Amino acid sequence: MNYSKKLEPLPKGVMPAAWAIALGAIAPMLDATMVNIAINQLLRDFHTTLGVIQWAITGYVLALAVAVPVAGWLMNRFNGKRVFIAAVAAFGFFSILTGASWNVESLIIFRLLQGFCGGILTPLMSTLLVKTAGPENLGRVISIVTTPMIFGPILGPVLGGFILQITSWRWIFFINVFIVLAALPLMNKFVPEFAPFNQKSRLDLAGIALLSFMSASLIYGVTKASTAASFADISTISWLFAGFALLGCYILYDRRKREQTVLPLKLFAHRGFSAAASGTFLANFAIMGPMLILPMFFQNMRHLSAIGAAVALMPQGVGMLVARPFIGSMIDRIGAKYVVLTSLAVALFGTIPLVFITDKTSMIWIALALFVRGTSVGGITLPLTSDAYIGLKDTELPEAGVCINILENLGSSFGTAVIATAVSALIQEIHPAISVSLRGYHAGFLISTLVLALVFFPAVFLTNKVKPAAVGTEV
Repeated sequence: MNYSKKLEPLPKGVMPAAWAIALGAIAPMLDATMVNIAINQLLRDFHTTLGVIQWAITGYVLALAVAVPVAGWLMNRFNGKRVFIAAVAAFGFFSILTGASWNVESLIIFRLLQGFCGGILTPLMSTLLVKTAGPENLGRVISIVTTPMIFGPILGPVLGGFILQITSWRWIFFINVFIVLAALPLMNKFVPEFAPFNQKSRLDLAGIALLSFMSASLIYGVTKASTAASFADISTISWLFAGFALLGCYILYDRRKREQTVLPLKLFAHRGFSAAASGTFLANFAIMGPMLILPMFFQNMRHLSAIGAAVALMPQGVGMLVARPFIGSMIDRIGAKYVVLTSLAVALFGTIPLVFITDKTSMIWIALALFVRGTSVGGITLPLTSDAYIGLKDTELPEAGVCINILENLGSSFGTAVIATAVSALIQEIHPAISVSLRGYHAGFLISTLVLALVFFPAVFLTNKVKPAAVGTEV
């Protein structure tokens, strides 16, 4: 097989525009990873319960899910650059209001509005990057410009803990304003104007409502499952049933409207898109799920502080940073298929050891496993994301962005909930024995491993740019 395809230099102006687009999306990603560490201060300052404060976190995710379908219509009808800049500015504005919250009710309301703006930003970023880079350069551009976003999961908890040490929780939100103020002039200068993708598109209120409430119902249902430590909980069953019923309604609605909807299901007729979409759901399930129980393991089994647990997770982020620069060029050179298949093998090599770790396992070995696992993450998620747009028409890009972001949100939520539920169901006691606790964590990591293995199936249908060498030529 011939791997020597030469890549053309990126067109002038592509990277400044792509960096400016990426910078606008950093604040929501950093915000989402910092707020969890402030829960104890929020409980104390607002004199409330964990169940109420949890709405400031769950509500953010639900609002984000509701906003994603709206983003598709906005891209179709309006200049993408102007919509993106407006969403970034609005996120900064609501960050100020969230930081200035005077009671828990105002905190939850402003977090909902923050989440809605974040839900507009994410699919916009993906679609505008696709349009800016072009399909032949997409791997390199996405892998480079999304590198700073890794610092959210890596440094977010550490930065949040540092902020709480020297000042109040309010600065966790105020810090977004500085990022937004830096991003706005750069976006205005470097991001090109984007004509509406389909200006004749009408606002599909019924389709947006069905997709939004479907996503919210499914996410809230699995969140309830993790809280109740069981998928047999009546509240969980009710919300999940509602979510799947709304999905069924949307399928019928899409057929009746002859696929003239906010998310036409004819997109799944593209084999590459279907493979990338299903792989995206499974990959986010397997990768994001353990991110909840890893800090719990470090704090409960290794007795580390919150900041210590965040530091212990850093090898995974370092692995992501080390591998990321090479992933993009490989996607553009050989296609997504072999990048994902290789990365999945590496991911399993780094995840299987977690199924057997104990409270006595050397932190060096755990760090090595997390580093190896981290090197594979970009090689799975980036090719899946970029391949979803290959072969689509420009008019289909906004809908594809909506679908991929819905599946990313659902995959992350299902992974987190299923793994948390499995761990909680096995650790029922208030003060469980070490062996019981370990059994719970092992079950969570095993689920992640099995779901990772499932990604091999859609991966074989991804783009393959490797051509067989001609007979008689050296391979």
